[in-house]
Amino acid sequence: MDFLAEARSLLDSFPVVDGHNDLPWALRQQVRYDLDQLDIATDRTGSLHTDIPRLRAGGVGAQFWSVYVRTDLAGDEAVSATLEQIDAVGQLLARYPGDLGRALTADDMETARKEGRIASLMGAEGGHSINNSLATLRAFHALGVRYMTLTHNDNTDWADSATDEPRVGGLSAFGREVVREMNRTGMLVDLSHVAATTMRDALDTSVAPVIFSHSSARAICDHPRNVPDDVLERLAVNGGVAMATFVPKFILPEAVAWTRAADENMQAHGLHPLDTTPAAMEVHRAFEEARPRPVATTATVADHLDHMREAAGIDHIGIGGDYDGTAFTPAGLEDVAGYPNLIAELLQRGWSRPDLAKLTWRNAVRVLRDAESVAADLRSTRGPSNATPDTMPSASPRTA
Repeated sequence: MDFLAEARSLLDSFPVVDGHNDLPWALRQQVRYDLDQLDIATDRTGSLHTDIPRLRAGGVGAQFWSVYVRTDLAGDEAVSATLEQIDAVGQLLARYPGDLGRALTADDMETARKEGRIASLMGAEGGHSINNSLATLRAFHALGVRYMTLTHNDNTDWADSATDEPRVGGLSAFGREVVREMNRTGMLVDLSHVAATTMRDALDTSVAPVIFSHSSARAICDHPRNVPDDVLERLAVNGGVAMATFVPKFILPEAVAWTRAADENMQAHGLHPLDTTPAAMEVHRAFEEARPRPVATTATVADHLDHMREAAGIDHIGIGGDYDGTAFTPAGLEDVAGYPNLIAELLQRGWSRPDLAKLTWRNAVRVLRDAESVAADLRSTRGPSNATPDTMPSASPRTA
């Protein structure tokens, strides 16, 4: 069998819904959103992981564009920067209407697929973006944001991050109210980046399916950004989806220490470790030349997906590459054109077409549809919450 040809055939019918792509932030960093300078209608290899020709070549049918802002932007500055990110996605949709279709619902995703356009949704990465305001959360939803990652790399006042020192023991009382309000609005609760305690608290609280927009299996690579097996197993009850990421330091154990050293090198040069501008990549390349990088492959990602399917079930897994949010990518998955290589690897491993259709398309569409249904029921019984951290107990129920 020609596995690559079979993969492309499958993606023609059931294209990839990718849970996380940081193109808007890359556009902010590189050209301050000036699409005349960085027109993604043409191949942008060398500058970006993402452009329309490579999205088409990769069989991408829907993309959650991350409207991420760094955690060193705080308070109202974080809110403003997130609004700029949302506006950037709007600019992309207006500039490329034949290729990108605005999607707010699962039905919109299906409509875009039938029209041959890439359904474009948004996800806010980091609860710091709402500045402890549920009204801001609702405003983001009204502007089209369909998930929010509860933290990024640092804690919020109300949720512990996977890569920060514990503060509230998972979710605070206000953090649980954030989850409840997300359920009520129909915004998916994204548990990538959060501590395992936060994952468990969110699953205890949420009455709607949750997602991991870009996380892999901790049993395969013991990194705190990945999902423990007990949490993966709970997705079958919750109805959620864990979307495997491609970031080498999260999927390849040998890459963890190397990336830590590379991050320290970036800081020594006065650069943020997450900086992927051309100048920053020159620093990375010089470091890599002196100290060769352990290379993940499509098989590395497939190992995670094999395990996640076993732990969570085929109905509860997906794909979230994190393109343009990472300096390094696996061999065979260098950019958004690489998805057929991953599907071919899974076909070689015996994955069936129906199972792959769930992985690429059906699971993600279903989880958004289920969240919409839960939200409709909740809005019939309760109104908007106006809680603040100051009006609720500070201790997490887990630790109270």
